[in-house]
Amino acid sequence: MSRDNVNKVFYAESYHPIQAGSIDGTDVLPHDNAIYRALLCSSAGLYDPFGDSKVIGDPYRTLFVGHLSHFTTEDTLRKAMKRYGRVKNLRLVRHIVTGASRGYAFIEFETDQEMRRAYKEAHHSFVDDSEIIVDYSRQQLMPGWIPRRLGGGLGGKKESGQLRFGGRERPFRAPLRPIPFDDLKRLGIPLPPEGRYLSRYEVPSPPRRSAIDGEDIHPRERMRGERDDSPPARRKAPAEREETSKRGRREERERSPTRRAGSHRRESDSYEPRRHHHRRHSSSRDYSSRDLPRD
Repeated sequence: MSRDNVNKVFYAESYHPIQAGSIDGTDVLPHDNAIYRALLCSSAGLYDPFGDSKVIGDPYRTLFVGHLSHFTTEDTLRKAMKRYGRVKNLRLVRHIVTGASRGYAFIEFETDQEMRRAYKEAHHSFVDDSEIIVDYSRQQLMPGWIPRRLGGGLGGKKESGQLRFGGRERPFRAPLRPIPFDDLKRLGIPLPPEGRYLSRYEVPSPPRRSAIDGEDIHPRERMRGERDDSPPARRKAPAEREETSKRGRREERERSPTRRAGSHRRESDSYEPRRHHHRRHSSSRDYSSRDLPRD
């Protein structure tokens, strides 16, 4: 490999568990047991990034904020983020039992521009004497995403034994060894972008909102289009959806046969009273000899 790649890096555009566990993105074998768990969830489709009811808001305007102090509250974090733009929603993730902060949060801004400003300027800033990291919300925007609780995620500490690369804080290092192209293609691992590596001081740009004819595309439809190699469907405006519905009902009425007056008999004409057969019960009980009283 070229010596020019010594201080070069690249970032993951899609998520693959084996690649995320590799420092240069070229490994073909898992490094820890958590990667096997992430591979199982990915291949079996056990994780739905759009099935989390706690995730709300526009993913293109949402930031992930990590390395927060456990003493940081929602009010403190909101006040710190207001310097970059108007905060619409803020969710500080807490422990489900103790209620203590887990050290990370998701913040939605009012506009895409405000989110990008915070993405660029808030990274490695300080909140409550803690240096935070800022990244875009990858759950609904990165194809193939697997969260950390299922063996995936990005970042982490070396002591945890679950380091993940490819994110903003821990990018992939440009490979200094021969790249196994055939094995990477066989496993479906994205190839390193040869000739398009970045320096460590360049800020990677978050994904931009895709649009067709000025209409926004939901991230679920965008991911489906990437998997099927077909362009994602455009969202229809309310007036267009109503017109399509009216057209469908009109075509259905035209296809249905016309009912003529008198072609169907009334229900009362074909009604026949139901005959009830009543069982005759004897008024006197038939006593047998064993039922008679004994003297």
